[in-house]
Amino acid sequence: MNNEEYMKIAIKQAQKAYNELEVPVGAIIVKNGEIIAKAYNEKEKRHDTTKHAELLAIQRASRKLKTWRLCDCDMYVTLEPCSMCAGALIQSRIRKVYIGAMDEKTGSCGSVLNLLEDYKFNHKVEIEYNICKEECELLLKNFFKDLRKQKKK
Repeated sequence: MNNEEYMKIAIKQAQKAYNELEVPVGAIIVKNGEIIAKAYNEKEKRHDTTKHAELLAIQRASRKLKTWRLCDCDMYVTLEPCSMCAGALIQSRIRKVYIGAMDEKTGSCGSVLNLLEDYKFNHKVEIEYNICKEECELLLKNFFKDLRKQKKK
């Protein structure tokens, strides 16, 4: 599979979040060409601010591999990770993160700050931006537009 095909699977996860009235963020983790974990935001459903797609995917991948070290793994995520999730990428030793849309308000992989490149942590996570960018952005824009309509009712 190529990067766009992997991101489309992450977008399907984000669509699940959208359908459950969660902010539509999806993430998958790939090792040696195999998808080993999929997740989407579950903050509202679980009443837990830490239930971001990235953290859930890392937890699932770690359980599957029976290790917290995800050195040979890559993450595809539809929205630029926040500082909590960027920290988890570093701590879990993810090799590379592929990002769909950028987050100009809380993004911590290049928008507001860049935890993955600007600091001297013991592990560096590679980054590639704008994979299926338009599709990821549109999903988020539509979600918040629909949310505003519902609030007006």
